[in-house]
Amino acid sequence: MTTSSTPATQSTPAVTKTDEQWRAELSPQEYAVLRQAATERPFTGEYTDSHAEGVYACRACGAELFRSTEKFDSHCGWPSFFSPLAGEAIIEKVDSSMGMRRVEVLCANCHSHLGHVFEGEGYGTPTDLRYCINSISMTFSSPTA
Repeated sequence: MTTSSTPATQSTPAVTKTDEQWRAELSPQEYAVLRQAATERPFTGEYTDSHAEGVYACRACGAELFRSTEKFDSHCGWPSFFSPLAGEAIIEKVDSSMGMRRVEVLCANCHSHLGHVFEGEGYGTPTDLRYCINSISMTFSSPTA
């Protein structure tokens, strides 16, 4: 698994806001996930079972993160992608909380928490990666006709 050469703890996000500004712009649930690294309950997110064509963007700043063509059904309870839109769209950061080693996925533009990425689970995707992303951390837009 690749981890960003610019860890979130050392780089400055392009979008910076005060805690008060984030709280004013996000709902309490969005704030908990995006700014405090909470996790929404499995199988409750609006994009978990979505198969529409389009682009998923960061709910906090609007940066494009994932395409629907890289989304797959992992049946894990959260939207799953095998690759981000572009490598520079996200930051991967080692997360040792919860008594295990995981890799946290952050928006590179605003450093909001999106979810985690896992590898080697045998899903048969081109990358053998599962970006497990909270629905509440994203917005979705379909291509215009």
